[in-house]
Amino acid sequence: MSIIQVNDQSVHNQLPKSGVTLIDFGAQWCPPCKTLLPILERLDSKFNKRVTILTVDCDESPQLAAQYGVMSMPTVIVMNQGEPVEKLVGLRPISVYEQMIDRYLVKDQSVV
Repeated sequence: MSIIQVNDQSVHNQLPKSGVTLIDFGAQWCPPCKTLLPILERLDSKFNKRVTILTVDCDESPQLAAQYGVMSMPTVIVMNQGEPVEKLVGLRPISVYEQMIDRYLVKDQSVV
């Protein structure tokens, strides 16, 4: 799978109703957001089809950012089964994202 760029109009078609999804809210001009992109690519590669990663440019999609309560960038919202469950504001080490994803993947597997 690959990282999917979404906006105010396309997010509802791209947001899965099941599984774990990360939504990255950032902007082109934001240095920490640029640093986060390679981390997201590594996460996408590591978790492959088990996790969906979406990115939102807040300048292009202010309504979507407001809908999710994004006040600063980068913000990563973790969705589980189509519902927001965690919000990480600011840049974090890759291990923080990995642990968070693992926590929800384990929950998904225990339900099956």
